[in-house]
Amino acid sequence: MRNTARWAATLGLTATAVCGPLTGTALAAHGTGPSALYAPSALVLTMGHGDDAALATPERAVTLTCAPTSSGTHPSAAQACAELRGIGGDFDALAARSDVLCNKLYRPVVVTVEGVWQGKRVSYERVFSNECVKDSYGYGGVFTF
Repeated sequence: MRNTARWAATLGLTATAVCGPLTGTALAAHGTGPSALYAPSALVLTMGHGDDAALATPERAVTLTCAPTSSGTHPSAAQACAELRGIGGDFDALAARSDVLCNKLYRPVVVTVEGVWQGKRVSYERVFSNECVKDSYGYGGVFTF
C-alpha cells in the first residue's frame, strides 16, 4: 500500500509540474505552432527514510521547473536549476562538498527524482547514509529540501 501511495503522489505532482504550463493561453495557441522555444524541464523530488524507494514512505516532495524560468515548491529553485544546468542534468555528477562534516550515524535517506529534463525522461534514485550527507551533495542545494 505504501508503494501505491508513493507512486500516486509522485505521478500527481509530476502531472501538475509538467502539465501546469499547458493551461490558459498555451492551450489556446495549440493549432498555431509551437507554444515554447525551450525543452521542458519539470521534476518532482521526494525524500523518505529507508534503504529503498519502494519501501520508504515519502516524507517530503517538491516540484522543480527550470524552463523557461526557475520555479516550483523547491526552496532553492533558482540555485538548484543553475546547478543542474551546469552538470547537464546528470544527477550522478553531483558530488559531496568537502567543506561539510557529517556524523557517521546511519539513518538512510532515499531521494527520488521523476519527470523531464530538457525534454528527456528522468528517473533517479539514490540512498544516502543520513540527511546531513544528502544535504552536502552539490552547491546549489538540489537535494536540500
